[in-house]
Amino acid sequence: MNPVPTAPADLRRSLADHLRSTGAIKSDQWYEAFAAVPREAFVRAFAVGSQHGPVHLTPEDPRWLSTVYTDDALLTRFDAAGVPTSSSTLPTLMALMLEALDVADGNRVLEVATGTGYNAALLSHRAGDENVTTIEVDPDLARSAEQRLDRAGYRPTVLVGDGRAGHPDGGPYDRLIATCGFTGIPPTWLEQVVPGGIIVCPVGGGVVRLVVRKGGTATGAFLPDAAFFMPVRGIGDNGTPPVPPPLPHSCSSRPCFVEPTDLLDDGIHFLLTLAVPRAMSRFTYDDAGDIAAVHLWQPDGAWAELRHGIARQAGPRRILDTVETAVAAHKAAGRPPRERYRLRVDAGRQWVSVADSDGPTWELS
Repeated sequence: MNPVPTAPADLRRSLADHLRSTGAIKSDQWYEAFAAVPREAFVRAFAVGSQHGPVHLTPEDPRWLSTVYTDDALLTRFDAAGVPTSSSTLPTLMALMLEALDVADGNRVLEVATGTGYNAALLSHRAGDENVTTIEVDPDLARSAEQRLDRAGYRPTVLVGDGRAGHPDGGPYDRLIATCGFTGIPPTWLEQVVPGGIIVCPVGGGVVRLVVRKGGTATGAFLPDAAFFMPVRGIGDNGTPPVPPPLPHSCSSRPCFVEPTDLLDDGIHFLLTLAVPRAMSRFTYDDAGDIAAVHLWQPDGAWAELRHGIARQAGPRRILDTVETAVAAHKAAGRPPRERYRLRVDAGRQWVSVADSDGPTWELS
């Protein structure tokens, strides 16, 4: 029996072996990056999720180092209410996205959302410090990440700013990767990535890989794996209210063929993250513990409740009308997986559709 690795270098190699065995890593270059870059240098204190809530670990805990090298997302920052606001991404997902980025020698790379700095270190190991620029909206996170990168021996360009604007002064870029969640591709990115360049970005509940074309257009498909990232933030962003708004005084009511349990289907849920962007949902349960209803709401005040086949809606848009169209299209297309969905960006507008389908398209915002 092989001994369980305990030294950092052995743990790094073990994680890289795991990522290669699952197919997340396919190239020698990314294998060597994961085997070389010390994840523990970027996540000194963190929490991991459990059925009883987050478990917080520090270097003083004997479980700390081994947990650093598990294939888990590590929560590294929380707001005053205890909601996670920054994390070190699941290594499998990091590897899948980096492989999809297809970095070649000499490529200039822009990373949006520096976070802990671990992903920037992996990029620097592969592409070279001089070819990597990373941008972070939170000045404290950017400063801490730059210090961690420096101590680990990596010196990419670390900037403070809104990643949605990119960094035109450092372009053009051959590759752009984002590590926070978006509802669509910022058009400015297409101006900063060369024709033939690649953008890898979390959109909705998935990750899209786009190839940029001349004239500010881009097309691509989603990766097959689910992905849920911290949402992109700008200065002063308030985001979606975390709890449903008060019940409107007046709302429309009609029959609806969608059942609340339909929203538990992974394929439907993925499509709804695109068709109903920035929506929050909450299920309520009956005395027997079964789902009785689902509430949906958006930042602009749109509100919906689906209960026993009855849709109630209010606000500036009818959320459940869109939900019905999406559910019907998903079923009519044979419940397609993520990789059958395509994203096209053209003239500042962008649409998602199912490949080889005459069904509807959904315009992203």
